[in-house]
Amino acid sequence: MRHLLSAEDLDRENATAVLDTADSLKRTLLGREVRKLPTLRGRTVVTLFYENSTRTRVSFETAGKWMSADVINVSASSSSVGKGESLRDTALTLSAAGADCVIVRHPASGAAHRLADWLVETGTKVVNAGDGMHEHPTQALLDAATLRERLGDLAGRRIGIVGDLLHSRVARSNVHLLRTLGAEVVLIAPPTLVPCGVEQWGAPVHHELDPQLPKLDAVMMLRVQAERMHGAFFPSAREYSVAYGLNEDRLRLLPEHAVVLHPGPMMRGMEIAPSVADSPRAAITQQVNNGVHVRMAVLYHLLAGEEVPA
Repeated sequence: MRHLLSAEDLDRENATAVLDTADSLKRTLLGREVRKLPTLRGRTVVTLFYENSTRTRVSFETAGKWMSADVINVSASSSSVGKGESLRDTALTLSAAGADCVIVRHPASGAAHRLADWLVETGTKVVNAGDGMHEHPTQALLDAATLRERLGDLAGRRIGIVGDLLHSRVARSNVHLLRTLGAEVVLIAPPTLVPCGVEQWGAPVHHELDPQLPKLDAVMMLRVQAERMHGAFFPSAREYSVAYGLNEDRLRLLPEHAVVLHPGPMMRGMEIAPSVADSPRAAITQQVNNGVHVRMAVLYHLLAGEEVPA
């Protein structure tokens, strides 16, 4: 891979290769007292985050360190961005300082692609850790890894994605990747939270949750992104929860084997009931754990090679 900017960058072969590498790395580290591989020793990985993050930033930092890379964290609030430096100049500075890979999160859709264009002559790799409401490809990969662990081959599986589709980069990336891996994806949301042009995603849209639940192998609950909302998209948090929240009654509508996912952070009591989030049916903590190994695999394919280290 040259960069990882979008889930659409991955065909089935490449996506499966990354997921298989993540599985191998997870098995390699299992039971080790010291979780450290020498694979990326001498490489420098920079996380450049213009938005707040816990799971993504920590898992990328952990992934780099577990592979012996030098990991440097740069936040907009503590960098020259606060003095007015442009994204382009920041990127070129990091590359000139020796960054082999820049992992970027930015509120503007397309920012990661622009970064890759600016760094095309330098050889620095770029990973999109979330750009506005556009995409979040490594989240889609870790979700697919979690589903593979719980369900096996995803070909023919029916996955429901529920909630704030309009503002969700997670939904966009998951639709692309899950369909690439052979799954059937259905989208469930209130009409006000369905983006224009959603038909181009290639997944049917439904506005009622309950009729879809018995037909799903997995359900992914999305975070309601209030920070991106400038207006009233639903009457109240309570009414949203009544219509689209995953509670215990709705959990019982799912098949026994069905898996519950959430990319986090969760709005407990609104998008998902606490008892459901903490139930054995939910794989939310497993998603976070797999996020480290998937991001290790991404860094490996970008910076090291094709043969997974033992």
